[in-house]
Amino acid sequence: MRFAVTVLMWLVTTMALAVAVPTAWAQTHVVDVDGYTAMAKRASSNPVLQAAVASELATRAMVLINQQGHSVDSSTVHDVAAGYTAGPDFPPQFADANRMAHDWMFTGANAQSQGDQWVVYLSGMLKDGAFAPMLSKYNVRVPETVRVPVTVTNSKILQPGELRPLATWGPWVSIAAAVLTGICALLTLAVARSRGRALAGLGISALLVGAAGWAAIELGRRRLNDALNHTTGDIRRIADGMVGDAESSLHHWLDLTLAAGGVLVVLGVIAAALGSLRKTA
Repeated sequence: MRFAVTVLMWLVTTMALAVAVPTAWAQTHVVDVDGYTAMAKRASSNPVLQAAVASELATRAMVLINQQGHSVDSSTVHDVAAGYTAGPDFPPQFADANRMAHDWMFTGANAQSQGDQWVVYLSGMLKDGAFAPMLSKYNVRVPETVRVPVTVTNSKILQPGELRPLATWGPWVSIAAAVLTGICALLTLAVARSRGRALAGLGISALLVGAAGWAAIELGRRRLNDALNHTTGDIRRIADGMVGDAESSLHHWLDLTLAAGGVLVVLGVIAAALGSLRKTA
């Protein structure tokens, strides 16, 4: 009976940990607006993402210049945009643009009256001093809002505020999963005949969760790519950069889970060996 209870507690601990790790990561880096913008700021150092943003900004700047009846060499505009994205002003402004995108997803803010299409705002970037000399030369005044659609017009993948339930319930699920993991882990140690073996078993739980998380990311990437196929133009490359940084962050969390599992296994084996020596002494 005691063995059965121990196994049950171990199984519940493993399942709770499998929920706790990804939900805690998601709450920290996706659901929380500050965590999301911090991740966007880190991703802005990616040269591929910088090139994609520069291309999009160059396109929008050329549109504004052409609207004033002027023509301009595209390579000149692109060089200015590339210099901006490689400069120190780009990371915080890119983070601000992503903060607005996050608000659209989780609160419905910044939704447009003409439709529910998801857009990002580039006016803050185009108003940067890096563009000012060129734009003033052509008498261009950047409007208050420069919107770029994220998805194709007929995409219904995501609606304004659709992720609001995650913002409401995400923290509670994350905390509940973490608390349940801790309680069940303690109960596993309490009811087990051998504390060392129980500790090693908990380490195996962490190893299983870490390995399963890596596999889940690989399997989920295909579905995520299908969703990203609905994005427009350079936005796809920007999204790839953001997703790549998010994957790297989640991989880091899973690596820590694997490392913790390995440490627990080693400690459990040592404790079990010492316990056996005491019994035979």
